[in-house]
Amino acid sequence: MTLRRKLAAALAFSLALAATMQPAAAQDYPTRPVTMVVPFPPGGGTDVLGRIVGKRLSEVLGQQVVIENVGGAGGMIGSNRVVHAPPDGYQFVLGSRADAINQTLYKHPLYNLQTDLVPVILVADQPMILIARKGLPADGLQQFIAYVKKNQATVHSGSAGIGSTGYVDCALFNQAIGVKVQDIPYRGGGPALVDLIGQQFDYFCTLSPTAVPPVKAGLVKPIAMLSRKRLPSLPDLPTTFEQGLNFEASTWFGFFLPKGTPAAIVKKLHDATATAINTPAVQEQLAATGTFVVPPEHQTTAYLQSIIGPEIEKNGAPLKAAGMSIE
Repeated sequence: MTLRRKLAAALAFSLALAATMQPAAAQDYPTRPVTMVVPFPPGGGTDVLGRIVGKRLSEVLGQQVVIENVGGAGGMIGSNRVVHAPPDGYQFVLGSRADAINQTLYKHPLYNLQTDLVPVILVADQPMILIARKGLPADGLQQFIAYVKKNQATVHSGSAGIGSTGYVDCALFNQAIGVKVQDIPYRGGGPALVDLIGQQFDYFCTLSPTAVPPVKAGLVKPIAMLSRKRLPSLPDLPTTFEQGLNFEASTWFGFFLPKGTPAAIVKKLHDATATAINTPAVQEQLAATGTFVVPPEHQTTAYLQSIIGPEIEKNGAPLKAAGMSIE
């Protein structure tokens, strides 16, 4: 046998061996702890969601789901970590609408959301809430708007970081009420909340899990739900629509794996996640934070895949119209 034929035979054997091993590896998955990358720091809405779901997911998978917070660039740093991870199912990211926003907001995004990550399952949705420092001399949305308009040269908003959904939604909210204020970007909703409680800036558009606890504790002043309906966990807080402003904002969340992950592993993580998020105790925990598990018909891999392109386009349009762009 010639050297060329020997090499060809060896290659064929290797490929055949890999083909037989892959289903077995997928069938046994996971055999060790799995890492969920949360692309924002601890304490924010994304982190709260990840930890609640991750705890139950550990039980379903039979292996610990380790939460790794990797913040920066509106979630891009963490998602990019998973883009470059081995496609073996042991690292996945809790992606969100922020990933879709970043595809347009950044002139040179670190990855292509449509081709570099594999959608697994849509998990939940969180509405935005407008909260202010406790000492802000305004009650309700109309008084708030009047105060900010009168003092916009000195008023500051805060955000979970440039490119975060709160950053974008607050910019669009400011545009809707006709003001221009300086934003202070933080490395996540948790750090921003700490400074709002300390009255270091004036107001904050943030996800419900970040806002609900300090509102209930009386540490911040609630202004409005940026939604069409009130939140069960904050039943006395009126919506923007109830207070005369047609403006709403919310964020979806889903799991993504690296490109090239075997379909059997994608399915196993999908099925385990579906079991976790449909557990009544998990749904109760999430509801208490203002988080809503998506309905079963939206929990398919195909559904998450189908919304990525439209979400990039839908979120990109107002960004382009507002001239919002980051190098």
